[in-house]
Amino acid sequence: MSPIEATATLFGLINVTLVVRRSMWNYPFALAMVSLYAWIFFREKLYSDALLQLFFFVVNLYGWWNWARARADTGEVRVENLDNVARLCWLAGVAVAALAWGGLMNRYTDAAFPWWDGSIAMASVAAQILQSRRNWESWLLWIAVDIAAVPLFAVKGLWLTAGLYIVFLALSVWGLIQWTKAKA
Repeated sequence: MSPIEATATLFGLINVTLVVRRSMWNYPFALAMVSLYAWIFFREKLYSDALLQLFFFVVNLYGWWNWARARADTGEVRVENLDNVARLCWLAGVAVAALAWGGLMNRYTDAAFPWWDGSIAMASVAAQILQSRRNWESWLLWIAVDIAAVPLFAVKGLWLTAGLYIVFLALSVWGLIQWTKAKA
């Protein structure tokens, strides 16, 4: 456990709590957290997760803009729904992306757990995009990501991060409940 991991963990807790509450203040904490985790994961040879943090940085900038626009239109951050066809397409896309990314990481890097890490990364990409678009289905993916990530981080000895993802799991369940109540 390092001071950087402890700081990233604290920022993560604040970030997700604010996302559940649909607060725009989640974004500064998100940007700080993903910057720190990019360094941590690269050091641990979890390359998919390290690259994922760079993606999160960009998508969080988009989410900040999108949430601000939605709030300006209605006075609050609205929650949106996907139809069933869109849900199936997103699920199929995650599966294909996980297979492709895991294969690339397995073949071309010395990544630790390339398939496991790659699958978590691709599901996280989809969840973050859906969350930035204010889709409540993002929470279903975050729950799956959290369940898969806890043992991966424990195996790598990232105990604070594993603990953070246990808390993220609880927050994701809370987020699903809150956003289900708020959805359009």
